[in-house]
Formats: sequence, C-alpha cells, structure tokens
Amino acid sequence: MEISASMVKDLREKTGAGMMDCKKALVESNGDMDAAIDYLREKGIAKAAKKTERIAAEGLSNIYVNGNDAVVVEINSETDFVAKNAEFKELLDKIGNAILNSDAKNMEEALNIKVGSDTINDLIVNATAKIGEKISLRRFEKVTKKDSEVFGTYLHMGGKISSLTVIDGNSEEVARDVAMQAAAMRPLYVNVESVPEEDLEHEKSVIREQVINEGKKPEFADKIVEGRLRKFYEETVLEEQAFIKDGELTVKAYLEKNNSKLVRLVKYEVGEGMEKRNDDFAAEVMNQIK
Repeated sequence: MEISASMVKDLREKTGAGMMDCKKALVESNGDMDAAIDYLREKGIAKAAKKTERIAAEGLSNIYVNGNDAVVVEINSETDFVAKNAEFKELLDKIGNAILNSDAKNMEEALNIKVGSDTINDLIVNATAKIGEKISLRRFEKVTKKDSEVFGTYLHMGGKISSLTVIDGNSEEVARDVAMQAAAMRPLYVNVESVPEEDLEHEKSVIREQVINEGKKPEFADKIVEGRLRKFYEETVLEEQAFIKDGELTVKAYLEKNNSKLVRLVKYEVGEGMEKRNDDFAAEVMNQIK
C-alpha cells in the first residue's frame, strides 16, 4: 500500500512521534492507522515523543578522534542524575564514534546514521523510552586537521565542558595546554581579530558611559576607553589571557615560544544558552511512587 504524506501527518499528530518513525510504522502496518499507533506504542516511540516538550539542558559532551578527524558531541538529558548513568555515557560513545566515522554534515544526516540495525535516532528514542527522560542529540562539530597540525583535547568536570584545539605545530602537550586553558577560563573569542565588531562597539559604549559617569572629561574618554578595552581582551580573548601554567605569559606568547599557532577551537559547555529545569526532582520521584 502506498503511504501518503497526509497519512504520515495524521499519525504524527495523533502520537507526536517523528516523521520517519510514523512512516515506518505505517509501512509495517500496511497503512492501518490503529495498528501503526500500536506499533509506535510497542516500540516505546509514542511514549518518547510525549517528552519532546520537556527541557533537556543537562547531559554530557565528549571528543572523539581518529587520525586527522575529530568530532565534539553534546547529548542532553533532563537531569544530571541520568547524565551520570553508565547507559547514558555508553549512548554518547556510540553516537560520537558513529558520527566521527561518517560523512554526516548536519543533524538530519547524523540522526539517520546506521549503528548496527538501528539509526542514531532509533537509539535516542529507545533510550528516552527506557530511561524515562527526554534524551536528545543537541549538536556536534566535526574537524579535520592537516598532517602538520595536532589536536589538543580536554574534558572539564567529566564532560560538562569539552575543549578541542587544532594547533599548527608538533607538540600535543601545547595543544592540550591551550585546550585546558579554554575549558578552565571560558574565553568568548579566540583572538582579537575574531571579536565581532558589534560586540566590540557594545563594550566600548559601556566603558565610555562608565568613564563619563565617573566624572572624567569627555575629551579624554576615548583614550581611557582604549586602555580599559585591554582588560576586556584579557578576560574574554583566549590568546590574550594570562596562561594558567605561567602567569608571566599570555596564551599567544606561550604559543609563539613553542613555535605553534592556534588554528581552531571548538568548546562546548553542556546546556549553554538553554533554559534549565528548576523543578524538584525528589518531589517528582515521590509523585511517581504515589
């Protein structure tokens, strides 16, 4: 039987399951809507879909490397409790390695990567149904380096922050040091040149207002602004920060001292920019017990 787009849409509205899952369910049930709903329920997919509106801002990130290729992956859960579970970490490893060894360039392609007989999307849906929390692949970034470059990796707080650097040079220690710096000091930008003009102008306007409020003469404001902008760079720009292993050096000076150059940085902080749950987890457990 031919499965129409309207049938898929109808099943999706009734169950909340994903489009591909709905189509597969209709194919398996030969177009029988009730049988397709049962199929989704039996697979735990309909149950998982009901959790899609929940906030999943906890989780873990990790870095996977194979030769000249690397990928940074973040998977989210609703609670930190689940993120510490061995099954969750195993899921992260499966997905991370699958993406690393694939040609996936976007989320849609990644979710359709085959891992055994399942897709990554299947793994996530099954984990959501089994664990009872919304699990989601939030993002990933693949990086390919040249033979003359080295990767540096560092995980902070067990994967709450993952930092990957690409260094033009031959020292993996230097690359790791810079990755550790980025994870620990959380810079917003890699170098001065990478600071967006909009961000720079905003910071200048804030400093200028501070200077005027302090009673400084307007004609001296610009000069004072430029001086204080140096502090802004030292706090927010990776290469301008004091190197954590030697405060006498900036990160840029440390790189130059070791004949190295920072080519790229990928830094993930789990849940950054997302709304966090603020409900009482203990109360939720007690409600389920009742």
